Amino acid sequence: MEDVTPPIQERISSSFGRQGLMAHLRARLSHIGPGRVHIQLPARPEVTQQHGYFHAGATSSIADSAGGYAAFTLFPENSSVLTVEFKINLLAPAEGEHLEAIGQVLKSGRTLTVCQLEVFGVQGDQRTLVAVGQQTVMCIHNRADH
Repeated sequence: MEDVTPPIQERISSSFGRQGLMAHLRARLSHIGPGRVHIQLPARPEVTQQHGYFHAGATSSIADSAGGYAAFTLFPENSSVLTVEFKINLLAPAEGEHLEAIGQVLKSGRTLTVCQLEVFGVQGDQRTLVAVGQQTVMCIHNRADH
């Protein structure tokens, strides 16, 4: 898979670094490509629900951010990204050493972009699809803050 340019990589990393929720969850970017971003969330008690699985809120949060940043890789330099809506289906209990959310652009438009969301529970070499979704994000043109 091809890489994004260093300025796009920096724009995504810088914006991600300003997200208080991602910092609070200890999520991190693990891949930035054109129209595709991966985010990993390590397992720890603070992101689980009462049965010890990753909480749906944490799962959904990294999926939303992965899709938004996937779209953002294709947006013009002086723009910003904002989620308009997303839907997620939880397919299996989310467990493992970490979760990996993958956001992939399906259709990029001038204002609205549609992304596919997938979240995997990762344990060693095993990857289990735990959630899928779809998201619409909006490109806000001519803004310096992202």
